[in-house]
Amino acid sequence: MQMALLARLSLASSEARESSLEERHAGSDEQTSEQSTEEASQASHFDSDSQVLLVSSSVNGSLPNTGQIDREVDIDNGMIRVPSDRTNYSGDASGEVADRGLSVSSAPQRENVILPRLGDVCLEGPFVRRQTSDRGFPRIISSTSIDARGDFSAIENQVRGLINDLGSDSIEGQRSATSEIRLLAKHNMENRIVIANCGAINLLVGLLHSPDAKIQENAVTALLNLSLSDINKIAIVNADAIDPLVHVLETGNPEAKENSAVTLFSLSFIEDNRARIGRSGAVKPLVDLLGNGNPRGKKDAVTALFNLSILHENKGRIVQADALRHLVDLMDPAAGMVDKAVAVLANLATIPEGRTAIGQARGIPALVEVVELGSAKAKENAAAALLQLCTNSNRFCSMVLQESAVPPLVALSQSGTPRAREKAQALLSYFRNQRHGNSGRR
Repeated sequence: MQMALLARLSLASSEARESSLEERHAGSDEQTSEQSTEEASQASHFDSDSQVLLVSSSVNGSLPNTGQIDREVDIDNGMIRVPSDRTNYSGDASGEVADRGLSVSSAPQRENVILPRLGDVCLEGPFVRRQTSDRGFPRIISSTSIDARGDFSAIENQVRGLINDLGSDSIEGQRSATSEIRLLAKHNMENRIVIANCGAINLLVGLLHSPDAKIQENAVTALLNLSLSDINKIAIVNADAIDPLVHVLETGNPEAKENSAVTLFSLSFIEDNRARIGRSGAVKPLVDLLGNGNPRGKKDAVTALFNLSILHENKGRIVQADALRHLVDLMDPAAGMVDKAVAVLANLATIPEGRTAIGQARGIPALVEVVELGSAKAKENAAAALLQLCTNSNRFCSMVLQESAVPPLVALSQSGTPRAREKAQALLSYFRNQRHGNSGRR
């Protein structure tokens, strides 16, 4: 009974996510960050050009403990606005997630199908059947006119046949099987549950160490697609997948690295996983991807780093990996990632070493420019970061004033979003108090 409830909770919370994490290669984007005094139950706007609301889940389906979240971020009714970057992949052979800029309200209606059995649980409902896709691969779609037990058995047999190939010694067999499972896992939530229930996850994790680049790429992408189910998130981590995912980040081809970064991002929606991923050594290769990857890789890396930076213990790791200079570089509008970079930077500004690194990387002029010219969400985060810098260092306060920050802050205090106005007003008030205090000491 408990498993059935967990299955229903997982399907419900993954429903909004499915339209975003199922076809990602056609487009992309984003999210944001707020400090310990504004910590809330869970997460943030990353940015606004292509986002979908996701529900972060813990093992029991509840919201994370607010005392364990450390971020400079705002919340949206307990929902997280995140990039539909890798989790909505286009229908090309690369699979996975193509960001179509859908929100929950605009997402297409899900197929009305049953959850295949989880362990010993088989849920009742409409039925599923196979259909050949336009690529020649079977996939699972809804039907209310066939026998559920017989059809489910055929689907399970199909998946088990692919799993046998995963464990074979044939490179061609493994390539073919990982490719088909990758595509099957892309189509809908029911497929993902069937594949996991048949035991594919452990084998896919093992293939992350394959010397064959295509097998490794297919395996990591299949795990990414499977991770869209909250139940599968737990199973993937329990299969000790984090270290092999880091291995792919370090050794894979560009697409494998990108998909590994987004898989870590997906897994990090479970609160406990943020610490496990941070301790695994994932931060350094993510920062390397941030600095040296192609534009898609940079976006995937900054997205994963944002989620990790929500947890206080990961902030120092990100700073120590020299992320700040790359984040400041990405605040150049030409990079197209200002909102993402500022969101992470605002989180890192809440720790002393983060503020020091921002100053050393010439982040203050970039932040002032964002307050003046950035998007509404970027202005919020830039003002929050500047408030952290100024209220903790007189030297940084002087540097901010030397960058002529007052006029754009005044404008933001009058016309920004509520949070942006609050930050700008607090910063302007701090400037006034500092000036009056200095006058009084003369």
